[in-house]
Amino acid sequence: MTRTTTPSSARIRGRRILVAAVVIAALAVTSFVAVPVTAAIATALGSPGDGGSTPGATDAGGEGSQGVVLGGVTVFDDVPAVSRLNPDLLRALREAADDAAREDIRFEVNSGWRSPEYQDQLLQDAVAQYGSLEEAARWVASSRTSAHVSGDAVDIGGFEATLWLGENGPAYGLCQIYDNEPWHFELRPEAPEQGCPDEYWDPTYDPRMQG
Repeated sequence: MTRTTTPSSARIRGRRILVAAVVIAALAVTSFVAVPVTAAIATALGSPGDGGSTPGATDAGGEGSQGVVLGGVTVFDDVPAVSRLNPDLLRALREAADDAAREDIRFEVNSGWRSPEYQDQLLQDAVAQYGSLEEAARWVASSRTSAHVSGDAVDIGGFEATLWLGENGPAYGLCQIYDNEPWHFELRPEAPEQGCPDEYWDPTYDPRMQG
């Protein structure tokens, strides 16, 4: 079933500008490839990326068993990063992806569910790259607080897909949560009727990340 939203043209233009500006700004301040932030930016721009894989991240249980995404994964694939997402989140993503496909837009998953071990490795890598836990926390949460570990968050790759979902996602209950991560979406069931809540500037402003 196709769902429609009627955002104002000003809001659409504003969101397009915001997404583009955030991606460009993030590229300007991130020069590393060790954490999935850069991969998400690369795929959001339509550039080749590593799909969220991380040098040194172990996946001893088999390819993808820790939630590592090697690239080219969609919301319909049967890999742990996708299949271990919250069922309601996954259902909404697949419904949105079906509708977006009618406009020739393909949703790729840059990152979804992650194991606690993988999440901790990403945070360690971010600390090493950014120089402090405080700065790293703007991009990568701990395994105790990450919505990825609980299966409640997905990072969408592809600039057009990110833009489409940013504009149409509320109709499916899919909301952008952080201004500095326009590719990061979580399920907010009240969004179709009430709209998405205001975004946090970055995860350090999110009360859930204070644990």
